[in-house]
Amino acid sequence: MTHPIDDLVTTFYRAFSGDTDLLETVVTPDWEDIPLAPGQGPGPQGAVPIISGLAEAISGLEIVVLDVVDGRGSDGDGTIATRCEIRGVHTGALMGVPGSAREIAIALHEFHEIADGRIRRTWHLEDWFGFIRRSQDVDAP
Repeated sequence: MTHPIDDLVTTFYRAFSGDTDLLETVVTPDWEDIPLAPGQGPGPQGAVPIISGLAEAISGLEIVVLDVVDGRGSDGDGTIATRCEIRGVHTGALMGVPGSAREIAIALHEFHEIADGRIRRTWHLEDWFGFIRRSQDVDAP
């Protein structure tokens, strides 16, 4: 099943916002998440505990897509890049930081390799340092 790029991206980030059943509809069975989080297993099922942990630590978890750069070829295969924010209220422990009850926005940048209408590989970079710094700074925005 192939997805238009907007549907593919939207569904992928809805899965990472807590609707984990959607993940297997947009990624390949051998999907690679690079780098794996500590303790994360391979494939889509390996990401489920990570997503659940984020949802427990961030109330109202939402990943907002700010930009998509589509580098796919005419066959629909290739790479897309996304610039996103992880948003919500930090209510539980995350990255060793206790819940602060503050609204957060964590920068997220990803490259997704698309093959046959599904995401085969994802490289990601989150601004965890900025999250930790802001969570400890009472005057931070």
